[in-house]
Order: sequence, then C-alpha cells, then structure tokens
Amino acid sequence: MPNLTHEEFSKHVGSKFQIPFTDGDFELTLTEVKAYTPGDNEQSGMERFSVFFDGPADLLLPTQIYQLRHEQMGEFELFLGANSRNAKGIRYEAVFNYYR
Repeated sequence: MPNLTHEEFSKHVGSKFQIPFTDGDFELTLTEVKAYTPGDNEQSGMERFSVFFDGPADLLLPTQIYQLRHEQMGEFELFLGANSRNAKGIRYEAVFNYYR
C-alpha cells in the first residue's frame, strides 16, 4: 500500500488518477492538498489533511470507497465525496485524520 500522507500526495498535485470501471477508466486530477492546523484542544501526533480531485462535469460519482490507480503511487482505496460543482467539473474530496 502506498504512503498516503500529506507529503506524498503533495508531490503529485496536477497529476492524473484513474478509477477503473467495467466500461473504462474514470479520470480525476489531483488539484489540491490542504493540511489542517491542530486546534488548542486536539491531541498531538495527528496527520490531518484533505486531498481534492477535479473530475468531468458530465458524471457525478456517488459518495463511496473507490479503487484509485496512479502511475507513481500505485493502487489504493479512498472514500471520495463530491465537494462542489461548477461549469468546468465536479470537485471531490478525501479527508485523512490518523495518528502518525
């Protein structure tokens, strides 16, 4: 399994990720990796960030777990949900929150 960290995803902003379906691959572009600053009352040692992908406007993926494939990161599963929509496409988000 690839190293799913803020640092690793940040290396691949602008690159393409594929979601395989029976009738072909659905392509997403990694557009942003956003770290969250821990609050005063939060435990230390947490990795907290979101990754944002842009997809085409003509197909809305339902919120669920998807198998993603990337040329350098390999294959892994992510829980993706639609975050916003505009004329250019749909933005999806995956949220990470775990102990380092």
